[in-house]
Amino acid sequence: MYFPKGSRPFVVPFLVFLLFLLLRSPFDWIFKGHGSLWVAEPQYWIFPLQTVVCGILVARFWRAYGFQPPRKLLGTFLVAILVLAIWVSPQEIFRVAPRTEGFDPSVFAGNPALYWGNLLFRFVRLVVVVPLVEEVFWRGFLLRFLINDDFRKVPVGTFTWSSFLWTSVLFGFEHAGPDLVAAIITGALFNVVAYRTKSLASCVLVHALVNLLLGFYILATEQWGFW
Repeated sequence: MYFPKGSRPFVVPFLVFLLFLLLRSPFDWIFKGHGSLWVAEPQYWIFPLQTVVCGILVARFWRAYGFQPPRKLLGTFLVAILVLAIWVSPQEIFRVAPRTEGFDPSVFAGNPALYWGNLLFRFVRLVVVVPLVEEVFWRGFLLRFLINDDFRKVPVGTFTWSSFLWTSVLFGFEHAGPDLVAAIITGALFNVVAYRTKSLASCVLVHALVNLLLGFYILATEQWGFW
């Protein structure tokens, strides 16, 4: 597979992340209704495995990302609150049906080790791995690559309309389904964070804050479909 020069650290973790998501589909199709939870509901082992593998890849490539301390922390936090409101507004404002189908840790309620282990991995995935994997790809690589093939010559947070629009829309389609519109808006707002802060770490931080708050919302409302 061809990778633009210097892009492997930014692209490989994201591709592996997507491969794990694709791995779930054949299990769902072939084994739906199987008596074993681990076969019929593969997300309960695929997501923890995805978390470990992608976490190792990000750690392996860490130096390539050139993280500096995040900037404009107040603005970053306010964007996180706004994004959270956008994601949950269909249920909280427009009374769309709650999204209760999904990764429900209560299936392990009778086994505390499995319950807390799955919940821990879910939060590590949500708050650490997903923000890192997605932001180093979308804001660290693609937002710059769409400006210049040699993306490393493009400073983080460089603006063009075409890269802004393409990245926002493609980020949205990564989260297709009921979250499509919210995800496109989120991609645009995360791009704005990149433009305002010129900091990839700030992009990771805003994404992590949104996901942390969303995780608390999920636990409070049991709307597992937001995982």
